[in-house]
Amino acid sequence: MATQGFTTAIVHGDSAFGVEHGGVHKPIHTSVQYGFEKVEDLIGVFQGTVKGGFNYARQGTPTTAALEAKITKMEDGVGSICFATGMGAICGIFLTLLRAGDHLLASQYVFGNTNSIFGTLRGLGIEVTTVDVTDAANVAAAIQPNTRMVFVETIANPGTQIPDLAAIGALCKAQGLVYVVDNTITSPLLFKPKTVDASLVVNALTKTIAGHGSALGGSVTDTGIFDWQAYPHIADAYRKGDARQWGLTQIRKKGLRDMGASLSSEHAHQIAVGAETMALRVAYSSALAMELAQFLEAHPAVVKVHYPMLDSHPQHARAKAHFSAGSWLLSFELADADACLAFINRLQIPIKATGLADTRTLIIPVAPTIFWEAGAEVRAKMGIADGLIRLSVGLEDRADLLADFAQALA
Repeated sequence: MATQGFTTAIVHGDSAFGVEHGGVHKPIHTSVQYGFEKVEDLIGVFQGTVKGGFNYARQGTPTTAALEAKITKMEDGVGSICFATGMGAICGIFLTLLRAGDHLLASQYVFGNTNSIFGTLRGLGIEVTTVDVTDAANVAAAIQPNTRMVFVETIANPGTQIPDLAAIGALCKAQGLVYVVDNTITSPLLFKPKTVDASLVVNALTKTIAGHGSALGGSVTDTGIFDWQAYPHIADAYRKGDARQWGLTQIRKKGLRDMGASLSSEHAHQIAVGAETMALRVAYSSALAMELAQFLEAHPAVVKVHYPMLDSHPQHARAKAHFSAGSWLLSFELADADACLAFINRLQIPIKATGLADTRTLIIPVAPTIFWEAGAEVRAKMGIADGLIRLSVGLEDRADLLADFAQALA
């Protein structure tokens, strides 16, 4: 292989010499209880009358609280809660705000594990309908008397479909529905869901915000737009103080205290440090993803490329209107679908792994891996071809990455 540039060599340095258990980093081999001078203050923390105190790390620590404050500022919200993972954050919303007999209306283009939790919700008596959210008319037509919530992703993973974000937001606001927007692919740097009237914003912190593939985390931010006083499922114990915090209070008490999906202080610190370079990383990876998307689209061996900033993307105008860049996610299909696996094996720089928004470019064939459990019928509904390849573009040197794709396609 040709001599690699500085960044490529650095980010692949550990793996070049082999890391235990297939890791891409050499491994790095802290209070749970919080005491009070007066027992009355401890009681106040338990009952919510003392603000900013901590009692047990399952509901948060000073470290996670500091990260929550940063995320709230990023998303221009009124508060945030951190979770151990992005899926913990999503489940924290669904399982604490929905009840048996409720109806959840969601995008049919969602992350595989999010689609999986829809099946769990149905088993708990929560009705779930998925529709093509690229047209808000489909959402309007699917609303039922028992609809409580609408869920979308800003850019779908892996097909990159973009919902009619503003029109759905206006619809939810008019109908009094909780509008949940997963901002993971775009991040608060490229898009603020509050601008389209989102009620709650999800970020998988593992991805763009942390950015180095070394810490799991997720968050829920309340934008302050939704009127929780009108929401019937807020428990009486949490209907006190600032009504804008009622939803978050219930999510924290149930999603963290009861369910235990708590972010560790160690990972909160890593995520916070990673966030410091987010703007630099996103600018670089977005520009590189755009260039790679253009290269792939012009290559005769590639039949289709899915990237929002390409003129050929069905929602290109919407992406330009909402997002300041296209981010790091793209997917594509080879003209010869049967050559998919051999092509991936010829690539030398991208890591064959699941995950997104690492410093390293990651590549995975979608149908036999992350969407295998969903089944062929669901994949077809989501527009996932058997030969679809997903890329998360990293921070390698431009010449190295483009040359690698050129040799693998040749």
